[in-house]
Amino acid sequence: MGFKTQKLTVVILVYWFLLLYMLAALAWWYIALEKQNAVITAIKKSEVNSTDVQYSSKIKAIELSASRKTAQYVGEGLTFLALILIGAIYVFRATRRQINLAKQQQNFMMAITHELKTPIAVTQLNLQTLQKRKLAEEQQQKLISNTLQEADRLNSLCNNILFASQLDAGKYATSMQEVNMTELLENAVAESKNRFSGSIFIKQLVPNIFINGDAFLLQLLVSNLLGNAIKYAPKEKPIRVVLSNTPSFVKVEVIDEGNGIAEREKKKIFEKFYRIGDENTRRTQGSGLGLYLCKKICDYHQATITVTDHLPHGSNFTLLFKLPDDRK
Repeated sequence: MGFKTQKLTVVILVYWFLLLYMLAALAWWYIALEKQNAVITAIKKSEVNSTDVQYSSKIKAIELSASRKTAQYVGEGLTFLALILIGAIYVFRATRRQINLAKQQQNFMMAITHELKTPIAVTQLNLQTLQKRKLAEEQQQKLISNTLQEADRLNSLCNNILFASQLDAGKYATSMQEVNMTELLENAVAESKNRFSGSIFIKQLVPNIFINGDAFLLQLLVSNLLGNAIKYAPKEKPIRVVLSNTPSFVKVEVIDEGNGIAEREKKKIFEKFYRIGDENTRRTQGSGLGLYLCKKICDYHQATITVTDHLPHGSNFTLLFKLPDDRK
């Protein structure tokens, strides 16, 4: 990391040196042309005979020509300055975007390596234990259950990676249909309870709420939100899942009582590969794709996803699905 930081510092220094050099060259060009214009003007004036009856008009013509030249230099200089600054800003932003993307990809690779190794290692250890030791039925079932949980975790991770790439490439063929959101949320909460037995859920669901959408994507959306809440909320604190509706919208809320999200991070968390903190120090599981996928799935359904503070502490993720005119 130190070597990469040094290289980045060198690149930034070279960039600013070249930019300042071009600006200095532009200023020098203007000064040189103005001096040349002044010399030419002086020579032309000296060539005019002072006894000439049109002396005054000729001097004025020479000075007018000199003023036009100055205006031309200023106009050209400002045009070049604007082009240089626009190009510099574009290059700076593009470079910064690439640097941030490279950092995010590096964080993603570090996170995904850990996320893949952990369930594989746990599964391998559990199977080796079952193979080498004669355990009581209760212990066997516990190991098998733990192995299935890790397999589910690995499957969820693979699904996130697969669908992130498909949605980005526009290659996912959506299957839009009437989806019972009440039933979908009930199933998602039941599945989360089964996978994370220590978690506490409070459901406030209006019965038989339907929207038009892709059932699989909506299930993935809700599962990612619930998984995110489970990761960042204390186990002893409940996670509230609320489904409500108005004549115009269907609203889904997933509310946790964790540490919350800093204001400056609230927009960034929906970016691809973005995770709060640094992969070297972060302890929570995740690949940085869950909330990004949530945003993409909402976009596919012309829905919105927002995060607000849940007072006194925690986060409230809200989904708003707009109902078509014939459903209002």
